[in-house]
Amino acid sequence: MTEMLENSTILVTGGTGSFGHAFLPMTLERYKPKKVIILSRDEMKQWEMAKLFADDPRVRFFIGDVRDRERLYRAFNGVDYVVHAAATKIVPTAEYNPFECIKTNVNGAMNIIDAAIDNKVKGVVALSTDKASSPVNLYGASKLASDKLFVAGNAYSGEHGTRFSVVRYGNVMGSRGSVIPFFMSIADKGTLPVTDDRMTRFMISLEQGVELVWHAFNDMIGGEIYVKKIPSMTVTDIAKVIAPAAEQKIIGIRPGEKLHEQMIGVEDAPYTYEYDAHFKILPAINGWSDDPARIKDGRKVAEDFFYTSDQNDEWMTPEDLASWISTHKDKIGAI
Repeated sequence: MTEMLENSTILVTGGTGSFGHAFLPMTLERYKPKKVIILSRDEMKQWEMAKLFADDPRVRFFIGDVRDRERLYRAFNGVDYVVHAAATKIVPTAEYNPFECIKTNVNGAMNIIDAAIDNKVKGVVALSTDKASSPVNLYGASKLASDKLFVAGNAYSGEHGTRFSVVRYGNVMGSRGSVIPFFMSIADKGTLPVTDDRMTRFMISLEQGVELVWHAFNDMIGGEIYVKKIPSMTVTDIAKVIAPAAEQKIIGIRPGEKLHEQMIGVEDAPYTYEYDAHFKILPAINGWSDDPARIKDGRKVAEDFFYTSDQNDEWMTPEDLASWISTHKDKIGAI
């Protein structure tokens, strides 16, 4: 495998979030890049993050917003690879502020594509979400639009040859705003609110998310959507692990929330291939789904295939989750 990120200049949009805090140290250690640029619009988060990497001259910080096309053109100058992690991603926030969500998630994606092509960036990997598969809320719909834009971007790059691909995964275990730190914050109250006792969720760690991005850079021809095989867990089991003695109060599903997460819908089955550790949804356009260079050693899935958290072959046990929480307790909910 060609290690594309070795001695390269990498830029991460939205890089002060949970993903950036994992991607930066892991990539510095693994690939020894020439430079990693963290682009985000929150100066305070940059200030705090910069203190953690003050002794590493390879780490740079750049204030900017993916909505600002001109700023991206400046930021992408001399950059080899881009990881696009910036997004408006809180479901209720997107519902109540739809114009703002579209500006960041859709217009921002178009700006990334234009700036990458015109600056001769070699490759872009965009982070997606399970909510982009058969979306039921604006956040999911905006990320589906973003995914489509990045896939189609490969047809626009022309002689510059910029390649675009997408990685898709669900809620990251322990990330700020997710269910694990939320339950932990109220574990001593005696009651945990559970939306529905049938609810299931995919379980992925930040480290696994970073490794999927690395794999995408090294594997992609352009237009692939990578979906990692990860275990599921019921929300009631998550609650039991965190607060075994607490009562679970069923409060009902919130607007825009799904009972189960879906990463691949049946409508994508004709273009989906299976590998040992992941799935790959190939583009339905331009005949790319039949391209041997993109398929590689993949196995075509069944025509009625779908990948949802309730119909998963792999499940995380309460013991596994308890062990993970014990190992990562200092970082849970911090970023």
